[in-house]
Amino acid sequence: MKKIYIVLTFTGTALSHLIHITTKDEFAHVSISLDADLKEMYSFGRLNPYNPFFGGFVHEGIDYGTFKRFENTTISNIYSLEVSDFQYRKLKKKIKSMDKSKFNYKFNIIGLILAKFRLRLERHDCYYCAEFVKKVMDDSNIYNNLPEAVKPEDFKYLENANLYYSGLLKDYRSD
Repeated sequence: MKKIYIVLTFTGTALSHLIHITTKDEFAHVSISLDADLKEMYSFGRLNPYNPFFGGFVHEGIDYGTFKRFENTTISNIYSLEVSDFQYRKLKKKIKSMDKSKFNYKFNIIGLILAKFRLRLERHDCYYCAEFVKKVMDDSNIYNNLPEAVKPEDFKYLENANLYYSGLLKDYRSD
């Protein structure tokens, strides 16, 4: 058995504030990590930490990119989830494949807006953060009880997930 990590955050960016105001949700972003140190953490978000208008597939880290720029990410919940070795390998392969062709992917802003109303707009090679995490879990046969029109907040209620950490992301240490 292996563990994967679901990382929920509120960065304090203008977009996260807009999501918070319209949804009243605590979290505005979700990432998936293949390791407890969060070195292999992936999502869909800002391609450039200083430009909120272009998004896509991103390799994230606590000490670089958007999380470094917005180092006072106010809230972070990290959930661990046990998966089989087969599911873990499948998940890693899917993410690595997407990473190799990351420039083919776009940010699904329309899908993000519709998710507030629990409506889903599926677009080819186009995702927002929660949609991406759910897709790679689905494609890896990792059971989840998430709705089709998923929001970051929905990951708080993921069955079989355990709260691993809660606090400022910059203070997180896996040990």
